[in-house]
Amino acid sequence: MAARHIVVIGGSDAGISAALRARELDPATEVTVIVADAYPNFSICGIPYYVAGEVGHWSQLAHRSAADLAATGMRVRTDTTATRINADEHTVEVLHRDGSPAQLGYDAVIVGTGAVSARPPISGLTGAGALGPADGVHLLHSMGDTFAVMDSLRQRNPKTAAIIGAGYLGVEMAEALTRRGITVTHIEALPEVLPTVDPELGALVRAELQRHGVEVLTSTTVSRITRTDTAALSVTASRDGQTLSRTVDVVLVVVGVRPDTGLAAEAGAELGVKGAIVVDDMMRTSVPDMFAAGDCVHTHHRLLGVTWLPLGTTAHKQGRVAGENAVGGDAHFAGSLGTQVVKVFDLVAARTGLREQEARAAGRGWIPVTSQSSPDDHKAYYPGATRIHIRITGDRRGGQLLGAQLVGHRSAEIAKRVDTFAAALYHGMTVDGLNELDLSYCPPLGSPWDAVQVAAQTWVRAHRPAPSGQSLID
Repeated sequence: MAARHIVVIGGSDAGISAALRARELDPATEVTVIVADAYPNFSICGIPYYVAGEVGHWSQLAHRSAADLAATGMRVRTDTTATRINADEHTVEVLHRDGSPAQLGYDAVIVGTGAVSARPPISGLTGAGALGPADGVHLLHSMGDTFAVMDSLRQRNPKTAAIIGAGYLGVEMAEALTRRGITVTHIEALPEVLPTVDPELGALVRAELQRHGVEVLTSTTVSRITRTDTAALSVTASRDGQTLSRTVDVVLVVVGVRPDTGLAAEAGAELGVKGAIVVDDMMRTSVPDMFAAGDCVHTHHRLLGVTWLPLGTTAHKQGRVAGENAVGGDAHFAGSLGTQVVKVFDLVAARTGLREQEARAAGRGWIPVTSQSSPDDHKAYYPGATRIHIRITGDRRGGQLLGAQLVGHRSAEIAKRVDTFAAALYHGMTVDGLNELDLSYCPPLGSPWDAVQVAAQTWVRAHRPAPSGQSLID
């Protein structure tokens, strides 16, 4: 039976997607969305481009305006905090901005509380007297965080900055601050930047950062942030047993996120991988009539099984499933492949599926092997051809495609080529099977054998599966 009233907690990708789907399928169902801040349906992924000045006004980051959302018939309560879910009574307790309490009844509740910034154990960042935005020290994950950063940039007029963490958001913010004329020192504890790709490709991203004047310090662990007598910030770190320090005007800490699950857990929802909410492929939690989606829930990965992999694309899909099922549907989340892409100045890096070490650790019986090739993005005789560095991982025993990583110039259609690999992975194709795909060709845009297929042929030549019954030595 369709729900009469759905309460959605969280107004980002998962929550709004759920509300839209519920209203689309059953306009008679009332849908109320509880948003803790004033910014429902904003693109958090667009924050670096606003900071860089490439997006003119913060309001342009909204996927939909307040009027657009209202036109769907959903009710959006901004500046309202959900404080408790009473699962037995089917009510949600909330606090309005003025502190006044209220209670909402529900037939189904959808939790889309997302994730919050991880705060590493750095002296000066945690505990009493911790430095914060007023000191020029920022975490970055929400629109509120963004406004605080922009206030620092206006008020402090910084000439130098340190970014702690060189993942996707970290490298994007290194570009954003550099474009504003700020000299950036980028600090990463792991051996290479962008550690979600292999070091051979991460090194290309590092070189691109350095080419644009970013100082990159890898294998470097920050231990302390202090404020100097001149209101500058001193960042102390260790590298190869030696202590080093940098004095900067602002510090940005972007070392990842953790699932925000307190509300659901208090209501009795089971937690699992990385402390994320356990859901089935219909986005149902362990609590009756409670669904959850987005960065707060664990991820059904098509190759790994259950993991936690917070991605905006996944949140949209999970939210849509949750919204459909909350009105009595039978939708299932098909699973993620972890497909990601990032632009760093003039370079684009992307990945989908598994890297070799991830495939080995999965314990699925694969014999994962990897090849690397660097085909041109289009025919070399047409001006402007550039190399795409492609790493393919496949199962040596049966030839199954397991993953791909690409780095190339922003003109080389890296995002769409990683999507080709993602589609092949979704359908369980072999590496050799990529050569059967009927891909488009025009000399300024590609080759008769696309770069994706040239890379596949490189893998097959190096790791062609043995005939049936023949043993392989890894």
